[in-house]
Amino acid sequence: MHVIATAGHVDHGKSTLIRGLTGMEPDRWAEERRRGLTIDLGFAWTRLADGCTAAFVDVPGHERFVPNMLAGIGPVPAVLFVVAADEGWMPQSDEHLDALDALGVRHGVLAVTRCDLADPRAATEEAAAALSGTVLADIPAVQVSGVTGTGLGDLRRELDLLVHRMPAADQDADVRLWIDRVFTVRGAGTVVTGTLTAGTLRVGDRLLLHPAGVTCAVRGLHSLGSAEPQVNAVSRVAVNLRGVDCGQVQRGDALLSPDRWLTTEVFDVRIHPAPATWPAELMLHVGSAAVPVRVRPLGPEHARLTTRVPLPLRIGDRALLRDPGNHRIHGGLDVLDVRPPQLTRRGAARAPAAEQASMGAVPHGRAALHRRRVIRADVLRAMGATPPAAGPWLISESYRTERAARLTDVLAQHGEDDPLADGMPVEAARHALDLPDPGLVAEVAETAGIALHAGRLHLEQLRLPDRIRSAVAAVRDALIDHPFHAPTADELAALGLGDRELAAAARFGELLRVAPGLVLLPDAEQTALDRLAALPSPFTLSQARRALDTSRRVAVPLLELLARRGRTRRLADGTHRVVSR
Repeated sequence: MHVIATAGHVDHGKSTLIRGLTGMEPDRWAEERRRGLTIDLGFAWTRLADGCTAAFVDVPGHERFVPNMLAGIGPVPAVLFVVAADEGWMPQSDEHLDALDALGVRHGVLAVTRCDLADPRAATEEAAAALSGTVLADIPAVQVSGVTGTGLGDLRRELDLLVHRMPAADQDADVRLWIDRVFTVRGAGTVVTGTLTAGTLRVGDRLLLHPAGVTCAVRGLHSLGSAEPQVNAVSRVAVNLRGVDCGQVQRGDALLSPDRWLTTEVFDVRIHPAPATWPAELMLHVGSAAVPVRVRPLGPEHARLTTRVPLPLRIGDRALLRDPGNHRIHGGLDVLDVRPPQLTRRGAARAPAAEQASMGAVPHGRAALHRRRVIRADVLRAMGATPPAAGPWLISESYRTERAARLTDVLAQHGEDDPLADGMPVEAARHALDLPDPGLVAEVAETAGIALHAGRLHLEQLRLPDRIRSAVAAVRDALIDHPFHAPTADELAALGLGDRELAAAARFGELLRVAPGLVLLPDAEQTALDRLAALPSPFTLSQARRALDTSRRVAVPLLELLARRGRTRRLADGTHRVVSR
């Protein structure tokens, strides 16, 4: 299905044209038919020559019903713009065009109607001139009469070409169905309708009704008058909801994929064209919603908008601002940020304005991440930007580089304060760097070239403190002639070497730490293996002790160390065998 909205001045034949194309009555209310004009939104559809279906949202053309018109065209990707041959371009033609241009609706067909009443050439030229310079410039034009049927075949062919020019919808996208109609069906309950522009709806889906905050279930789906188990975008759809009272829903509400959308009351936008003046309050039209907003200018074409009601917006959303007092479209807008930084002081607006001025038409994930420095990937995705990297948390390149330099300083200071420490715990580094997740510390450490092992960060240190180096040198000197005569605990204590100092000496490769309080020369492991390999295999503990010229205090833990490292093996009878030298 392809959804197309009508647009044009009141009584220019929009509804008559839809009746001629579809054979259906788009004006739903008796009051509309009695007065001969569309007051609210109407819907009809027809099958085109190649089998595609075109569904029409028929919008009111009268100036008093512009908000209803905007609710209809807001979510719709294409337009059938109608101009009457006998009246030509009119004031509401201008306002409808301004709205379409602001929303970026660039796919359409111009239908010059009532050509049975006047020569359509002048109206066609006038409309083409009005459309030039807008997103609808150079759309094809068809001259038609909804009364006599003249030109309907040509219009059908142009509509067929139109739907094939339109980009395919993302049917895997998160659902955001802007509601444009609410009613109750006896025996079924609450039903809402809207234009599904992206995603897929299925019977049984759980959805969140915003802003009521109610989780509801899809009891049934109807599209083009038929019950369907599934409806794919782009489609007109009626959704029968379970768990929602009709009084909880109104036009402008939205059905959302749960846990996939952020809502915001404050967001930054780029307005186009750049306004000459900035009214303090305007009406924001997005989807089928119309909400008052306060406007705070940030730059020539940038502003921060504040609403009273939170909206489910994403970066890249298109909307428009209207000045209802002056009855004019103030401008279109692109949403740039749905979680903008606070502006807490005079002149604070200059920084976000400068950032936004450098953004493209639709900010991508890398730009959004750069602005925040650190953010969860799922939050960035819910904001409407594609995460530029994998992982639950993301950090911008510039901030990662800055934090890497800071980490080097933090570790250097940590080494000075505690030179015997076995590195710095990741959690302590996380706090020092003010990062929200330990995984980000690993990224920063990699950027800085800092080793991370067993939950600790290690900055290359130059040497042990002088006092400890002197004590270690005394131990090494004493072991040169008798490498397995390990110093006793008392001897180590006399030198000021506790277990923490010995562990640090081992990390620097100055000693081999066999067990707590037991150290040998760094090459003692290989020296021991060379001596033990000369023994008959297998050998006993007594034989090993004599070969090493040491005591049981040293021989037992040394053999245990060699066995743990796979250099020797202890057999079932208590003897030992060298496995690897």
